[in-house]
Amino acid sequence: MNNVNSRLRRARKTRAKIAELKVTRLSVHRSNNHIYAQIIAETGDTVLASASTLEVEVRKELQNGGNIAAAVIIGKRIAEKAKAAGITTVAFDRSGYKYHGRIKALADAARENGLSF
Repeated sequence: MNNVNSRLRRARKTRAKIAELKVTRLSVHRSNNHIYAQIIAETGDTVLASASTLEVEVRKELQNGGNIAAAVIIGKRIAEKAKAAGITTVAFDRSGYKYHGRIKALADAARENGLSF
């Protein structure tokens, strides 16, 4: 079993638990060059808010979308978009990634800007 399959197995277990709880989730995906965050409805079929380093406003601010500074900006943006959509509480779906580095920075920034999980 390689690293990708291990991560996807961990992600599947987490998503199953979140689906069982029937709560809105904040899903995070990262690549070497970018980081993405989505707030997904309880049913799992609707994206209520999203933010990524591919957005034009974010790209103007950043040199590189694959670092901790980029993750902090995305965490702040997703929290602002969630508050605008009337969402205050979510479950954090880290997609099988370790709670470390960019994932931790995004989560901390979202918490500081009013999102609770």
